[in-house]
Amino acid sequence: MTKYGIAIDTKRCVACNRCAMMCKVEHNLPNGVLWNRAVTEGGDFIMTPGGTYPDKLSLKFYTLSCQHCDNPACVEVCPTGASSKREDGIVLVDYEQCIGCESCIAACPYDGVRTFVGDPQYALDFKVGDSTVLDVVSGTVSKCTLCVERVDRSERPNCIDLCFAHARYFGDLDDSGSEVAKVLKERDYDLLLPEQGTNPNVYFLK
Repeated sequence: MTKYGIAIDTKRCVACNRCAMMCKVEHNLPNGVLWNRAVTEGGDFIMTPGGTYPDKLSLKFYTLSCQHCDNPACVEVCPTGASSKREDGIVLVDYEQCIGCESCIAACPYDGVRTFVGDPQYALDFKVGDSTVLDVVSGTVSKCTLCVERVDRSERPNCIDLCFAHARYFGDLDDSGSEVAKVLKERDYDLLLPEQGTNPNVYFLK
């Protein structure tokens, strides 16, 4: 059975936010909504080093989005079944079932990966991105879909294809021949908040 996941090479990521911007365009996201964003390990601002001055400083980045967990807390608490996990591991929100209660936002241990959309406003007066992507609906919660529209066409997520630093890997975690499975065999990695028991499927290569 297919189980999709992503590996992000923290040695190659330069926090350019190209993946975040391409995701925003691909999914025609309204103002103030990002499904993916670059985070600097040292603080809340880009290019903030971690460690101690002067000789123990380091500058590391990672990108943060839905972790498409094996045990997603969002699915467990959703009262309507709007948050669900497909057999291939992709976690989605059904706008038709979502009532905007924000229970999923409160339950998710990964800060800022879900956004409640009140009255969506757009920078442009016409739709952009993939024509098959569903419009974000007012009064619902939106999040990364792992470019499900592309995956269902046997394509890779947009953020993978458009990363100029080649810092992102995608594929079937259970297929030893996939690019993501291969790199996870070769490299050490971290997971975000493994102690939460969600078993995330986004890996951060050291």
